[in-house]
Amino acid sequence: MAIRISTQMMYDRNVSLQANLQGNLLRTQLQLAQTMRVLTPADDPVASARALEVSQSQGMNKQFEVNRQYAVASLTQVDSVMETVNGIMDEIRQGVLSAGNPGQSQADRETVARALEGQLADLLGQANTADGSGGYLFSGFKTNTQPFALTASGATYFGDQGERELQVGSGRQMAISANGSQIFEQNLTGNGTFQTKADPGNAARGGTGIISPGTVIDAAALTGDNYTINFTKDATSGLVQYSVTNTTDGSVAVPPTDFKAGEPITFDGMSLDIAGAPADQDVFTIEPSTNQSVFTTIRDVIAALRNPGVGPTANSQLTNALNTANQNLQNAADNMLSVRTTAGARLREIDVLDDSGSAMDIQYTAQITDLVGLDEAGQIAAASLFQQQIASLQAAQQTFRAVTQLSLFSYI
Repeated sequence: MAIRISTQMMYDRNVSLQANLQGNLLRTQLQLAQTMRVLTPADDPVASARALEVSQSQGMNKQFEVNRQYAVASLTQVDSVMETVNGIMDEIRQGVLSAGNPGQSQADRETVARALEGQLADLLGQANTADGSGGYLFSGFKTNTQPFALTASGATYFGDQGERELQVGSGRQMAISANGSQIFEQNLTGNGTFQTKADPGNAARGGTGIISPGTVIDAAALTGDNYTINFTKDATSGLVQYSVTNTTDGSVAVPPTDFKAGEPITFDGMSLDIAGAPADQDVFTIEPSTNQSVFTTIRDVIAALRNPGVGPTANSQLTNALNTANQNLQNAADNMLSVRTTAGARLREIDVLDDSGSAMDIQYTAQITDLVGLDEAGQIAAASLFQQQIASLQAAQQTFRAVTQLSLFSYI
């Protein structure tokens, strides 16, 4: 049976055929231009879904890279400030050491006290460093609050105990700052376990005893209690004796013993010595180490330098104050150095994470290419197909032209 083909049908079929051929040609051209096998999810739904997951992981990896850049900026600033702080602390400790020179006059000590006031202001300025984004570097989570303000006895901290953190890796959240309390206030007194002090009343009694910071000789025997060392002078023999009392529970740690200057006094896992000549009724105390603000330590040593007095008793009082200050300043400097070391360790860790992140980015790119990209063999196949599609389209156009005799094809 004969099939009738209308002119309209002939035109419609040829237009549809050429549109399909043109579409296929453009798709192949895009694949070659973008070196992508999958242009839309419909081309390969499974590969497209997996490629989307990998792309999201790659995006997170790039965000971690941005976070690490911010972390480096913040930690570098912390390191820079702490370098300046450590320099100031060195100057303060040198000033305190020079003030202990017996040859210095009261005027000389006043000069040292004024220098310490200037260094105290410098230290406060570093503690209140801005973070470059409108906040403060050492205020914890209270970024818009100035951390410290000087007081008569030291400085008050207005920040909190928080440490700002950033996600710098898929499994690593890193602190990128340190709070001011951690740096400037959490400094142990004494030797870090206990602190020795001379009673202020010793000066009025004429005593010249100078107590050492002491050491721990048996950590297992430590009690963590408070103690007093009491001196008495026998009216008949003139000998000076001392006894050690545990003021926490009232027990006697060391019974009355003849005093010998510089001889170790040992009890409950601790050992210390007292030089000079303590007077009758002089008292020295031992208490557990506590945290003390470095600003308080500096204020205390300034007050000690300005305490008037001459002679052996005044000198021993000043020496005890300077010994206490030196030990506390050393502890503060060690703590600050630890903060700087921590910042440096985090910067080194970020370098490692950067290397790992770069390797992961290359891996993600390779996975996406494997899933939806055109490898070398695929590109050769696509180029061959592209030439075939051009030939097919040209053949279809020439056939249609021959059948329809349309003049339009003369301009194509």
